[in-house]
Amino acid sequence: MSVSKESINAIVWKACDGFRGSMDSSKYKDYILSMLFVKYLSDFYKEKLQILRDKYNGDEERIKRSLAREKFVLDESCTFEYLLQNKEANNLGEIINKALAKIEEDNPSKLDGIFRNVDFNDKNLLGEVKERNAILRNLLEVFDDEDLDLSPSKISQRDVIGDAYEFLISEFASDAGKKGGEFFTPSEVSALLAKLVSAKEGDRIYDPTCGSGSLLIKVSKEVGSENFAIYGQEKNSQTHSLCRMNMYLHEINDAQIEWGDTIRNPLQIQNDALMKFDVIVANPPFSLDQWGVEEAKDDRWKRFASYPLPPKSNGDYAFILHMIHSLAPYGRMGVVLPHGVLFRGSNEGKIRKQIIDENLLDAVIGLPANLFYGTSIPACILIFKKDREDQDILFIDASKEFQKGKRQNKLTEDNINKIFTTYHQRQEIEKYSHIATIKEIQENDCNLNIPRYVDTYEEEEEVDIPSTLEKINHLNEEIAKTQKKMDAYLKELGLA
Repeated sequence: MSVSKESINAIVWKACDGFRGSMDSSKYKDYILSMLFVKYLSDFYKEKLQILRDKYNGDEERIKRSLAREKFVLDESCTFEYLLQNKEANNLGEIINKALAKIEEDNPSKLDGIFRNVDFNDKNLLGEVKERNAILRNLLEVFDDEDLDLSPSKISQRDVIGDAYEFLISEFASDAGKKGGEFFTPSEVSALLAKLVSAKEGDRIYDPTCGSGSLLIKVSKEVGSENFAIYGQEKNSQTHSLCRMNMYLHEINDAQIEWGDTIRNPLQIQNDALMKFDVIVANPPFSLDQWGVEEAKDDRWKRFASYPLPPKSNGDYAFILHMIHSLAPYGRMGVVLPHGVLFRGSNEGKIRKQIIDENLLDAVIGLPANLFYGTSIPACILIFKKDREDQDILFIDASKEFQKGKRQNKLTEDNINKIFTTYHQRQEIEKYSHIATIKEIQENDCNLNIPRYVDTYEEEEEVDIPSTLEKINHLNEEIAKTQKKMDAYLKELGLA
């Protein structure tokens, strides 16, 4: 019987209970997610080993040769079962650390440094020996659940584990507020963006601020085959490790995910030039301060040479210009940004005008407020294309169509499909979308604020003045009667 996504989510979420109260979720997520990854490797290895033993009738030499050709090597001392057998050891944290180090050592080309941000023997985070061992023992015991069998034959769909992994990331992001939101794009926003850029077979797909990689994974799923190449870069080292694990769990084993600051030090290089990509997506940090304007003045890659420099305190257009520079001929890109990029003036206004004059902007899509974990402000998606034939820009105001949530609002499948269909068919829909000519936009001084192009004004219902006055008079009479009764009661009590 296949293990369900819901079962996996429930068990791994239960594991969090052992950490709650002792440290912030933004810290203990690394322990939970790292152990989930070890459990996946271990169950995969265990099932593969049994298959080979049956196939080769216990011939250890042939089994060993076959295992060496698998996508990873796992020593017995690194398996989840080995760690579970040692759950009562006084140096449990040390034992787990050694297992993780050996996994990296035995798989240098794919897993080197993937556990660099987690220390299961950290006294400052996990406490003294007794407390530390109790937390780690609980983690192992919770994961030792027969419903958490992550063997390939028990997984009904290839991406069940990856989806569970993303579920945890989303829960941690929600729990950690702004801090968590830094590494997570809500799945429905990722799904929408993936549809809008429509990656095809053979495409090179790139995210310059890839976070946990969920956006890249969503885009790759739209291809419909494994004929694509994934590239990403992430500044935060912890998030970079999460992204590499996420790619591995989704069996995207050849993804090239680099660690570093994309603006100051872009690392996707080919033939001593920035690599070009067919599809680029990103959800960069909104209005990043100190993004690197000083370095941009002498940028060796000339990304900012033909445009005014973005302001020092707002890095939104720095990411846009990096992405445009990295876009291949006939390439397309989608980026999530705050609304300020649509109307702010000064150099940002000049960059916006130049981008419009170069006919690179294809669509502006306004999203509902409170979709993201890091901020409640409304965001928009800008779609760019190289070598566009259209001489206009499509505006979609999707800000009013969403499912209200307790903590975050959500886009439903219908909401996503309506946006995608409107964009794909380039439709004009009253109070929802409008195709603006370049001349119309220039008449608005290249201000792209959506209400200038999509009129969503709803006339208020006319107020019936005589009827309202009659209701007010009636209420005043009721108040007077009640006051008269109150006065009488107070008099009886000798209080008036």
